[in-house]
Formats: sequence, structure tokens, C-alpha cells
Amino acid sequence: METAINIVPLRGVRGMIADKMQKSLQESAQLTHHAQADVSSLMAMKERLSREGTKVSIEDLVMHVICSVLVRHSHMNGVVQGKEVHLHEQIHLSMAMAMPGNLLVAPAIFNANQKRLSELREARQDLSARARANKLTVPEMTQGTFTISNLGLSRVHHFTPILNTPQIALLGIGSIIKQAAPAQDNTLEWKPMMGLSLTFDHRAVDGAPAADFLTDVCHSIESL
Repeated sequence: METAINIVPLRGVRGMIADKMQKSLQESAQLTHHAQADVSSLMAMKERLSREGTKVSIEDLVMHVICSVLVRHSHMNGVVQGKEVHLHEQIHLSMAMAMPGNLLVAPAIFNANQKRLSELREARQDLSARARANKLTVPEMTQGTFTISNLGLSRVHHFTPILNTPQIALLGIGSIIKQAAPAQDNTLEWKPMMGLSLTFDHRAVDGAPAADFLTDVCHSIESL
């Protein structure tokens, strides 16, 4: 067998991430639903807000949608502690962020459901800046109730996110691709479709209510 040229020890922060990922798969019953949503209305809103002087990203808009949908599906917002499911009234939205050096963090925006779109954007940017400066707090890293992981800038349309345990669920945002879809006049038109991947802990939520949640996310994105 050929000897490896480079050996990278799984230690330090990378080792901690590796341990958490393995522990997540070992201690929860993970299942992923995949769907896609027409983001024509979402992209039009982004452009309209830009013309009005408000700069937001696709991720910011999806974050805002997720908060409103979670209010209607409170069984998706919480954590599993031992043999108990702890559901939260407030939404502490964790944002998975890739850091230099092949590192990953997922700090939370506290009370995200109470924030306006512009405030969510500011909070996300603040977390990103402090993550790079290694200034995140322990509560921000440990007290989230739902996570978003965004691979929208890659060519990955669907993926299978690993839960940010002990949280119940995580929504993966995939890339936007053009697909042919029926128009109102029965012709075909090209529409921008976003891939969405919902991983959830089957101990806390069954497949049908998880599918209802993901369907509501899609409908909410398409009806902006």
C-alpha cells in the first residue's frame, strides 16, 4: 500500500468538529427530506429591495421565511435532551459558517423570529465577523434551536446535512438551477429552482410533519 504523502491529525478545533459530527450520527435517528422551490418571487423581491436601497442576500430572505414557518411548526424548533423533547417559543437560528482552515462553526441569532429582515442580515454579518475574529460566545455556540446550512454558492443542489445536535432539525440550502416547468398557458418556461434539504431527528419528529414543514417552506418562498 502506498504511504500517504500528507498526514493531517484530527486534533484541536478540527478534532472537536470531527467528534461532534460522529456523535451526532451515533446519538440521533437522522433522516433527510429533499424538495425544491421556485425562487422567482424571492429573486424579484431581492431586486426590488436593492432598487429601494436595501441590500439583502438570498440567504437573508430564506432566513426570514424560515422564522415565519417555524412559528407555524413549533414541533421543529427545539432540542432533544435524553428522553425529552424541549420545544422553544423563541427561535434561536444557528447559521453554519465555513471558516478558513477547513473549520466550521454554527453560532445562533437569538430571538430571530422577532427581528426584521434588515436586522437578521445585520445579525448574520455580525456573527460572521466575530466568528473570523474568534469572538463568539459559548451561548451563541450552544443554545441554538434550529440550524441553516447554505451551500447555495456551490453547484450542490441537494445534500444530506448532519444535525447540529441536540437540535431537532437543520435545513440545507442548495444551489439555484434553471428547470423547465409548466406555465399558466400550458407552455413550458424556465424557472429558477432552489434545492432544499431538511435533516431531522426521527426520535422527535415523524416523516409526515417534517414533510409538511418543508412543503410550507417551499410554498412560503414561492408566495413572497
